Amino acid sequence: MNSSRLTTAVSVREVSLFERHVNLRLPFRFGAATVTQCPQAFVRVRVDVAGKSFEGASAELMVPKWFDKSSGLTHAQNFEQLREALRCARESYLTADVPVSPYVLSLTQGEAAISTSVARSLPRLAAQFGSALLDKAIADAVLRATGQNWVDGVSRGVLGDPWSGKITLHTASTVWVRHTVGLADRIVASDPGTDPADGLPATLEQAIAHYGLRYFKIKLSGQADADRDRLTRIASVLAASAADYRVTLDGNETFSSAQSLGEFWQQVKTQTPLRDLLARTLLLEQPLPRTIALNQSIARLGIDVPVILDESDDHADVFERGVALGYRGISSKACKGIYRSLHSAWLVAQDPQNRLLSGEDLTCQAGLAVQQDTLLASSLGVKHIERNGHHYVDGFGTAPESESLGFAQAHPGLYAVSQGRARLAVQGGQLNLSSLHGPGFGRAASPLWSRLNPIN
Repeated sequence: MNSSRLTTAVSVREVSLFERHVNLRLPFRFGAATVTQCPQAFVRVRVDVAGKSFEGASAELMVPKWFDKSSGLTHAQNFEQLREALRCARESYLTADVPVSPYVLSLTQGEAAISTSVARSLPRLAAQFGSALLDKAIADAVLRATGQNWVDGVSRGVLGDPWSGKITLHTASTVWVRHTVGLADRIVASDPGTDPADGLPATLEQAIAHYGLRYFKIKLSGQADADRDRLTRIASVLAASAADYRVTLDGNETFSSAQSLGEFWQQVKTQTPLRDLLARTLLLEQPLPRTIALNQSIARLGIDVPVILDESDDHADVFERGVALGYRGISSKACKGIYRSLHSAWLVAQDPQNRLLSGEDLTCQAGLAVQQDTLLASSLGVKHIERNGHHYVDGFGTAPESESLGFAQAHPGLYAVSQGRARLAVQGGQLNLSSLHGPGFGRAASPLWSRLNPIN
């Protein structure tokens, strides 16, 4: 790793916010929420670096009932929360007085935007959304300005973060896809439910055959009997269809207490049909609600796999607080911020035998969102990452054909074109990341900005 630092000062001149409607081909159910459609947010920034202007871009799906799971809010109100977080971030980043590094900009203007959003009644996890997207877009612009790709630029300190030179970044050529099994997903063809008949897999069994999958993420409902029965059915399919598979389990905050979690785990351990699946389980993700997760110890529950935090990750000290309570890891998600992921990777590096960083999805869509999130996680040493956007949305969804084909041309290997549609190319259960290592933050193509709807 190059030890010379190239920290770059930046001034943000323009911030444009957009969205595009996304229809899911299959319903995605996690916890108590079922999503069938939602917007995707896009950010375009123009920054000045050494007197020259550069453009950067980012995108994230605006998923309801994850950032704020309040039952009294509609999906439309959740979408508006995330728009408001973006507006607060735009206002704050444009008021920076002097050129500073991208990291300092995040530390000052980003935190100010989060504080403003929280003052406007947004939970902090939702408030982080705006700053996270602007930080990604600014990083893209600055890396382009310096001619650096993500790994080299961060390693050389271009973004000005305090972890460059303290963690090893990886230029991964491939990463394993960890396929999400949502609570509404059909396991086999005889199961009732949605079949869009679009030539893409509609069941777990079909997805394994189509993509060559070996890694899986299984959603739990927090209902012990239902979860045991569903896990048993899934285990049977995996044993028959997926060679040498591995799984992670996602509680999605559905267990009411540490005691109920511990009881569930001990019951599951007694189920003979689940013995092989549990032996292949790599981690359990955020089983407890964020309101209690950092107040109750899980250290003595007898859970045999690492338990990690996800939705609780709304402050920089969350991982360390969790470790004190028995947690052993945390998720990397670009929607929570690139600097949060870098910080988490540094904390893992302090005790790599007992801590882990996982790569998790929030139905990242084809294009900027999936490219930047995948690049971020894989650069931090993540070997398998939850990827589900390609399963719940057909290719680039409602994006114009010329846009999707432009991305496919700019990122050969990552996308494949079939019958005129560009789709994420999962080959043998893996993604080819080679095209993500050019200048900028995983971006060699851009959305058709004129075909997006402005967020005013």
